[in-house]
This record gives sequence, structure tokens and C-alpha cells, in this order.
Amino acid sequence: MTSLASVLPHASATPLANSSSPLTPQHQAVTDGPYVFINPDNTHHASWICADQLIHTPVESLKVMQPPACQNLPEPSLNADLKLISADTYTGVNNIVALSDVHGQFDVMVQLLQAHGIIDEQRHWAFGDGHMVMTGDMFDRGPQVNEVLWLLYQLDSEATAAGGKLHLLMGNHEQMVLMGDLRYIHPRYQTTTQLMNTSYDALYDQDTEIGQWLRSKHTLVKINNALFMHGGISPEWLERQLSISQANRLYRRHIDDDKAQLKQDELLNFLFFSNGPTWYRGYFNQSLNEADIDKLLAYFDVDHIVVGHTSQTEVLGLYHNKIIAIDSSIKRGLSGELLLMTPEQLIRGHYNGDTQPLQAQPLAQK
Repeated sequence: MTSLASVLPHASATPLANSSSPLTPQHQAVTDGPYVFINPDNTHHASWICADQLIHTPVESLKVMQPPACQNLPEPSLNADLKLISADTYTGVNNIVALSDVHGQFDVMVQLLQAHGIIDEQRHWAFGDGHMVMTGDMFDRGPQVNEVLWLLYQLDSEATAAGGKLHLLMGNHEQMVLMGDLRYIHPRYQTTTQLMNTSYDALYDQDTEIGQWLRSKHTLVKINNALFMHGGISPEWLERQLSISQANRLYRRHIDDDKAQLKQDELLNFLFFSNGPTWYRGYFNQSLNEADIDKLLAYFDVDHIVVGHTSQTEVLGLYHNKIIAIDSSIKRGLSGELLLMTPEQLIRGHYNGDTQPLQAQPLAQK
């Protein structure tokens, strides 16, 4: 793949003509960005689509400023520390919030976080020393993936400064996009990539700020007595005797391998595909009994496994709340829920800010 940073100018803000491929007559002008690229000398430049015009701007003093032709797009402050690899096990955390599968539905995510005091009216971190877990699938389907990513990037910095933590876990759609599987991107991004004359995955490659940030993140994290990941832990994990840290290292090391390479390696084929923690759905098809779940919990020394990936209409507790499903269908762009956890309580957080204790439900049907 040709690096976009290697072919784009970065010293001036200059509108460029549209791609040679004409846009359809029904097309509505797109404004999108920023896409921040890291130059060979470790400086940065940003690319924007402003009403269907491609504009490049330099990044000065690590502050990304939108050009006058663009409106209401993120203007992030870059922070190299966000790309340092964090711990993947934490204890003594008093407040946890978790949500999943936002899929580019920026407004729903913001409304939900504001309703529960996780962020304030200006979209800044307001959760103090609490920990927020996003269990993957920010990418694909919806129209504001880039806005979601830059807000989470900002919250990552602000949470740490406040003594808290943002845990951004890799889902199967992050995995798909970084590997070039672009079947589910929104038409807005098809226009962006057409105007930028590149592929969508190149906007998040290893020479980009968001791409490096994503590649530093974990796939699994353990906080207090709960294990979080996107899809789930299958019984095959027990046969392989993997640790959380081993799995996280393997994901980071191989996220840019192509699918054929991964499938040739038995362990990587397990980790990256159907029985691995980004794709597994076995808690929702009656394939496991409670004794199977207890073995998984005992292996990790936890009381709860928290997952997204398999869509529900609410935050759902299964197997006496040993499995907690938090994909509440935010991807539909209408509403959603989140999970609040304290040492004493498991709580459903509703879209309007109301809360109620999480009650265990019968096993969800396919």
C-alpha cells in the first residue's frame, strides 16, 4: 500500500481538484476530517474534505486547526503519550462505565455519555478517576466514525489527566478496517476516499495519528472482578492456556498481517477469527451451560465477563449476571444504554439518564 503521507504536500493549505472519478448526480457535498498524517521528520499534517474540496494544513504545536472552509469538525490536540501501551489489569477502581458498538453514531454516544455525567456539556471528561471501557466497533455502518474516534482520543488524554482511564478495546470491525476489509463503510467515507484518491484503510495506517493510537490499544482488559472484550471468551481459550497479556501482544503484533497469513498459523487463526475474543458469540446461542461459564470465570479469577458484538435492545445480564452483554444497538442511531459498575452494584444506564439495577435475564435466543 502506498503511504498517503508520502504523496501529499504538508507545508500549505491548498484546495485540490476532485478525483478523476466523477461523483454521482445525487451526491451531496461532504465535509470530513481531520485525517492526521505523520511525516518522515515526525511532524504532522492534516487532510480535510471541505464541501468536496481536499485541503491540507500543517499541524503546529501539536494543535490541529480546521481550515476556514470547514466547519464543526474536530480540532484535536495531539498527545504522544496516548500511544504508550497501558497496563491490561487494574484493581481498586470505584466506578466503571462500559458501552460498545457505537458504529459511527456520534450523537447517540454523546447523548448517552452526557446523560450519565461521563462527559460534560462541552464534551469533556467529567468522570473523575473512573474508568470508561469501549469494547470495540467504533468503525463502519454509521456516518461519523472519525468524530467518534477523535472524541475518544480527547477523552483518553483527559481521563488520564484526571486520574481516570479510557480503555479502547479492539473489535472485529477495527480489525476488519485495519486489514483492508471495507465492506461496511458508510457512503460518506466512500466519497472521502474518492476525493483523497486513496483507500479507507490508508486513512488509519501506521503513518497516521489515529492509526498509531489504535494499534497501541488492547483487545482484552481486566478491571476489578470483570473481564472486558468485544466478542467473548470461548472454551477453546482454556485449552490454549493463554494469558490476557499474551493475547494483547499477539493482536498488536499481527493486526497488519493479511487474512491468509493469519489463517496459516493455528494460534492466530483462533485469536483473530470465529472462536477468538473479537468474534465469538457462544453466550447467545445456548451452546454453553453455567458450568462452562464458571470455568471461564475461574480461569481469569473474575465474576463477570462483559462483551459487545451481539446486538441486544438493552444491557443484558445472562447466567446470573456472570455474562453481561452491552451491545445495546447504538448502531441503529436511535438510542442506547450503558453499563455502570461499582464494587457493590451493576447498573443499567438508560438513554435518558435514568438507571436501574441490572437484573439477570433468561438466555437470549438467536
